[in-house]
Amino acid sequence: MKDKSNSNPNALMVRQKMQLAMSSFRDKLGVHEFNPRDFEIVNLKVEIPDLDPAFNGYRIAHISDIHLGQWISAKRIDGVVNMVNKLEPDLIAITGDSVSYVVNEPVLDMLRILKNLKPKDATVAVLGNHDHWVGAKEIRNVMDESNIIELENDVYTLKRGDATLHIAGVDSITLEKDDLDAVLNKLPSSGPAILLAHEPDFADVSSATGRFSLQLSGHSHGGQMVIPWLGTPFRGSQFRKYPLGEYKVGEMVQYTNRGLGTNVFWIRINCPPEITILRLQST
Repeated sequence: MKDKSNSNPNALMVRQKMQLAMSSFRDKLGVHEFNPRDFEIVNLKVEIPDLDPAFNGYRIAHISDIHLGQWISAKRIDGVVNMVNKLEPDLIAITGDSVSYVVNEPVLDMLRILKNLKPKDATVAVLGNHDHWVGAKEIRNVMDESNIIELENDVYTLKRGDATLHIAGVDSITLEKDDLDAVLNKLPSSGPAILLAHEPDFADVSSATGRFSLQLSGHSHGGQMVIPWLGTPFRGSQFRKYPLGEYKVGEMVQYTNRGLGTNVFWIRINCPPEITILRLQST
């Protein structure tokens, strides 16, 4: 289902003006400094059936929904990159919405900071709905320059000798650019597979294939507000079922990252920005 609020050019223009005004106000106030205490590092062990011992303990750093140019300033994304690098991950996965409503040179310059990510193997990414709304071509160009492997309905295979681990990605479900059949056709028949999908509720579809052990998603920002005893009251398209954290969907684990940035409202309550470190375990 497409988000009608952003298929309207007038609505998009209003959000662009709001973002630019709020960013300018933030810079004038000087409240764009990085503070590592603003970000929570979440550690998670995930059992992966048929994972070769060569990949036992493999560490994936998962970030999502950066929304550059809003609350996330150049100094904040630079600080996040340093935080991630200090965790020494094997792989870094970015699950969409690197931008919000504006793609201009200042935003693209912030995106270029991601070239400083230093995983042992690779940085992989999928795009989200916001990326497509405002500048997928420009974002893809910067990712390519930054050695970020964008998995547009594609598969990237990691190897340790004869052992393999497949990282797959689908393009935005919200904009109906996903092609899971194409992914499955490219996916080798042997070796465990992990799927990157911006929208978490896609887990119902991906898990039904029986081919993926884990899906990593974002999109929801964890609802940006978590209410004690009520959980996540604010849910939207494609994150109604799996808005926050870890779920078991069939035989597959779904993990929804709370994201780094925010939507046009720069508010988080009991829902801090998140960097996830997933440690894969052989069963």
